[in-house]
Amino acid sequence: MAFTLPLMASEFVIGSVMIPFLVFALAAIGLNILTGYTGLISLGTGAFMGVGAYACYKLTTIFPDVPIVFHILSAGVFSAAVGAIFGLPSLRIKGFYLAVATLAAQFFLQWCFVRIPWLYNDNASGAIEVPTRTLFGIAVTGANATPTVRYYVILAIVVAMTWVASNLVHGRIGRQWMAVRDMDIAAELIGIKLLQTKLLAFAVSSFYCGVAGAVMMFLWYGGGEAADAFNINQSFNILFMVIIGGLGSLVGSFFGAAFISSFPTVLKFGLPLIGIHLGSATVEHLTHFSIGALIIAFLIVEPHGLARLWQIGKQKLRVWPFPY
Repeated sequence: MAFTLPLMASEFVIGSVMIPFLVFALAAIGLNILTGYTGLISLGTGAFMGVGAYACYKLTTIFPDVPIVFHILSAGVFSAAVGAIFGLPSLRIKGFYLAVATLAAQFFLQWCFVRIPWLYNDNASGAIEVPTRTLFGIAVTGANATPTVRYYVILAIVVAMTWVASNLVHGRIGRQWMAVRDMDIAAELIGIKLLQTKLLAFAVSSFYCGVAGAVMMFLWYGGGEAADAFNINQSFNILFMVIIGGLGSLVGSFFGAAFISSFPTVLKFGLPLIGIHLGSATVEHLTHFSIGALIIAFLIVEPHGLARLWQIGKQKLRVWPFPY
């Protein structure tokens, strides 16, 4: 369905709903690996996404003839290295203190995005300028790239990286992450090396976030001021997706991303279709209120989020209409 849906949807729907959903789903998977599967809280997701965006920009500048998809994936490596560095305190601190440490990383990296002109090639505007790049003769970035082409490129990246993440969390590495999440002292007693395990979780999580940041800037926004796009609000936005979708669930990452990324668009353009007209400011306030209320509701009623509701729904449909 994901492959055929663009054939029926308009370019507006593809660019405003479907592409943001895939981008945020990739970032939510990255944060879910760290928070949901390893139990390490991070408030620096937006900054790690920004590292990926700026790294991809520098790579396209230095190596203009290399395919853009390779640059996007390579940008995640730089983000992984930065994430591993800021993940070093995780061996000694956790919980609230680790959240503060990653919050410090968010502000420090955001300061670097603004104060280091080399990152944006000394542009007077301080913005990232996305050049036109082709893949098999088809423009995938720049003004000539159509939303449908960009969607399929993002979809291919998301599908491949989701498959890799699924294999990681269901394998030996994933079991080590979950053991650290459940009780790190017991995990260390059975032979799991906490430092390597936690740093690997930070590196893999930051890699996914870095790729998501590069995809967001090059295949969705098409350029702009990355310092504003990857601020603290973006970090909280990704965290809300993970909470609503479900901690420790790859499917929940997609559910949370689908809900939060499409909810403002549905309010702004869907309500007028049924005769309800709201201003932009009202839509923004209503979005914040609704998301906040849902976060509180899920934390109280169903901490495992939409992923758990999906499992319950499937189970009920499997035995319907004979529940016994």
